Amino acid sequence: MQNRGLVKFFAILFALVSIYQLSFTFVAHNVESDAKAFAKGDSQKEVKYLDSIGKEEVMNLGITQFTYNEVKDKKINKGLDLEGGINVQLQISVKDILKGLANNSKNPVFNQALDAATKNRQGNEDYLDVFFREFDKASAGSVKLASPEIFANRNLQGEGGVDIKMTDAEVQKVIRKKVGESVDSAFEVLRKRIDKFGVTQPNIQKIGTSGRILVELPGAKDVDRIKKLLQSTAQLEFWETYKVEEIGNFLMAADAALKATEKEVTTTEAAPSATDSISNLLADKAKDTTASATANNPLLGKFVAPGGGAVLGIVNVKDTAKINGWLKRNDIKNLLQGEQRFAKFVWGKPMSATDTKTKKEIETVEFYALKGNKDNRAAMSGGVVTDASDSFDQMGKPCVNMQMNAKGAKEWEALTGKAYSQKSNIAIVLDNVVYSAPGVTSGPISGGRSEISGAFDVTETKDLANVLRAGKLPAAAEIVQSEVVGPSLGQEAIDNGTMSALVGLIIVALWMLVYYGKAGWFANVAVIVNLLFIFGVMASFGFVLTLPGIAGIVLTMGTAVDANIIIYERAKEELRAGKTIEEAIKASYGWKGAMRSIVDANVTHVLTGAVLFIFGTGPIQGFALTLLIGIATSLFTSIFISRILLEWSLSKGSKLTFTTNFSKNFFTNFHYDFLGAKKYTYIFSSLVVVVCVVSLFINGLNYGVDFKGGRTFQVRFEQAANPDAIREELEGVFGSAEVKIFGADNQLKITTKYKVEDHDEKVDHEVNQMLFNALKKHFPSMTYENFVNIYDGKKVGVLNAYKVTPTVAADIQTNSYWAVLGAIIIVGLYLVISFRKWQYSLGAIAAIAHDVIFVLGAYSLLWKYMPFGMEIDQHFIAAILTVIGYSMNDTVIVFDRVREYLSGKAKGNFNQIVNQSVNSTMSRTINTSLTMILVLLIMFIFGGESIRGFIFAMLIGIVVGTYSSLFIATPVLCDTIPDSEHKRIEEEHNKEA
Repeated sequence: MQNRGLVKFFAILFALVSIYQLSFTFVAHNVESDAKAFAKGDSQKEVKYLDSIGKEEVMNLGITQFTYNEVKDKKINKGLDLEGGINVQLQISVKDILKGLANNSKNPVFNQALDAATKNRQGNEDYLDVFFREFDKASAGSVKLASPEIFANRNLQGEGGVDIKMTDAEVQKVIRKKVGESVDSAFEVLRKRIDKFGVTQPNIQKIGTSGRILVELPGAKDVDRIKKLLQSTAQLEFWETYKVEEIGNFLMAADAALKATEKEVTTTEAAPSATDSISNLLADKAKDTTASATANNPLLGKFVAPGGGAVLGIVNVKDTAKINGWLKRNDIKNLLQGEQRFAKFVWGKPMSATDTKTKKEIETVEFYALKGNKDNRAAMSGGVVTDASDSFDQMGKPCVNMQMNAKGAKEWEALTGKAYSQKSNIAIVLDNVVYSAPGVTSGPISGGRSEISGAFDVTETKDLANVLRAGKLPAAAEIVQSEVVGPSLGQEAIDNGTMSALVGLIIVALWMLVYYGKAGWFANVAVIVNLLFIFGVMASFGFVLTLPGIAGIVLTMGTAVDANIIIYERAKEELRAGKTIEEAIKASYGWKGAMRSIVDANVTHVLTGAVLFIFGTGPIQGFALTLLIGIATSLFTSIFISRILLEWSLSKGSKLTFTTNFSKNFFTNFHYDFLGAKKYTYIFSSLVVVVCVVSLFINGLNYGVDFKGGRTFQVRFEQAANPDAIREELEGVFGSAEVKIFGADNQLKITTKYKVEDHDEKVDHEVNQMLFNALKKHFPSMTYENFVNIYDGKKVGVLNAYKVTPTVAADIQTNSYWAVLGAIIIVGLYLVISFRKWQYSLGAIAAIAHDVIFVLGAYSLLWKYMPFGMEIDQHFIAAILTVIGYSMNDTVIVFDRVREYLSGKAKGNFNQIVNQSVNSTMSRTINTSLTMILVLLIMFIFGGESIRGFIFAMLIGIVVGTYSSLFIATPVLCDTIPDSEHKRIEEEHNKEA
């Protein structure tokens, strides 16, 4: 081999660099293990411990030293499925951004286009594209985007803005830029919030130009708190308030009007007592309201406790929706007179209270009326706040202190002065929730300092100060996809992955020794070096390791020996042809030997892996990444490391063979008429395809939440659970629910579509609470927080939660279809270029289509009966693309040999020559498929429930792919080559020398 010394140098250098990079992972792991031991399950304590040693030296190489922070930045990061934590995909509302850019325009065409864009957006269409299309349709040329009442307003005037003379196309460019800037702004705001949250190595990234932002928080535990932190727009406002005596007449009039329309009114569990706030404060006008309010008053009867000052009353949280509905009715709104017509009714921050009758704890909110105006604008906005910090008030209770800029300080002084003189209150409102409404008792407040106090705990004030410091989001951030993974589940995944990797490595190594003898040892060394290189590359570039990524690494062990098998089989052929061992090795490593087949096979594999990486997300990208890295490193180790070892063995005078007593006669005299059997294989495959297609129409497929949207909870019980009984319990709560055993009989997978399209974080909390209440009897000693949240050592309760909205599900479907179709087209084009005949491409595509239909049909036929999940989700699409890659790999190896034989000197008719070429590949085909099947079986058994369906799809695909490369692809290739070409080849091969 030429440049052997250079190859050795780079191999040794690469190995040393890999070991060096991996050393950071080992050191960081040891430090973090110490932190976990110290914290004893307290995540905040663990974070503080790691923060405290961040700048301390933890690694000394003699010539250089590294702190923990430096080591942490260089380690291999684990994905959430291994580390545990929370993964959230946020959609920044482009609709809200457009409304803001249009200054909340009331133009009917503009608003019609917004609504139509929301309704008619399909697949992964860009919302802006749909909005512009719908605007053109709605306006029909009558209204321009540059209209003063749409985008040519004060907000967008000036350089880079919208001019009234602009065409719609010119305005569209400006709007696209402004929307992009708003998404960038939202990204920065979220990044600042997350940086202060207190988790190790958070990850936040924009997803293309979709307006979506991916947030990953490894090790995060408090689900509700994180969702609230991320979704809060931080729209801080300061409003003047009405006192209860000012708005009391309206409340009484509304109550009277509701009596006529509400046929049956029942009071809440704790109706107002004799201290009813409205009757007390309006005693001169309504001295008889107490009795009626406590008995049959629709509105006042909902008050569970009196208010006072700015608080109109206190209401049970469950009654707020009903009251909101009443207050939105036109007949009720018409009861408001004068300036009160612009009153804005809002609720305070939820707090716990004790029901005076039942003595049970209930959740209540305070009821407020803000002094609005025709523009619905607050007296002051929170944009003037320059800093915020958590602190304690004079009573020692947690609060948030705020500092305003010079402009805000003046406005605040004027507003507090007005409140002081009028003896009124100022409501501090964040995202339409009143956090406090203090009065001003000591005159105007100068200096721009203010305070938010109320029923807070320390964690809430820290989060609130963090949100205010980071600034407000330019639009609503809606959670469209989320996943919560418990750390105990992550550890189980690591254990399962490690076990499958070790067993897989041992099985592959043993088979190579049994089949190839001493040469098998060298192949095994190359596999081990390959694993070192894979982890070294991942550590060097900061890639994330996921559970499917581990599956990709285990799978790579099967493919790592593939190139060695091709080379060894070629060397055996050269030895049978009479060449010396040195000549055989040299020929097998040549382009006309094994290299051409290896390159073609791996290029097709890389192409499908690249498609998977581009269209995949999260763990699936991790799988594609490890697969791509593994292909590159396995080629290097198989082609260079193995050859160095082979030539080193020869230089030592060692006897080298590529067989053992067990395998020396395998496939040496194998002669099977593959083309002669095509009539039967065509019939068999056609019948299978028909059955699969019929099953797809009748049985359909079991679509996971990735494809249909929904919420999925993986719940582990203390004892075996009855899925039918649990389903009945949950259907009474959610309306519909799907419950299946997931792995062990004490673990269930619960799926529901309840309010999945509602993006409010309060709805997610509501669903979690409903799930807990429904299952509480199975967890008698567990609190809601322990049931929902994740923490180290958690063994029962919700271990994994996953939510996908229908919009995202539609996008995933679209991307999946394009990924599969794109992979087939790209690989087909490559084969046309490589083989220079379209017949080769057609044969390969026919085999791929056959394999994909077969796998889909198998899933359609079996998903109702198999004891493990067989859902169609992103993992399944990854499996399909992997099957396409391996099927193409097998087919290309066969086609390369067919091409070689057809252009060579083999004797016989066309079919005989092709059969000879296919028979010559049998040892390689069976060997590679067998190692792959063994590795997949090990992963299927040891890999864990979460990837079992994913592995099963690949198992079917590899078996069927091996069959199709021999019995479908090759016959289709031969049948599409013209008879004239058959004759030409036969004449060329059989003419006398």
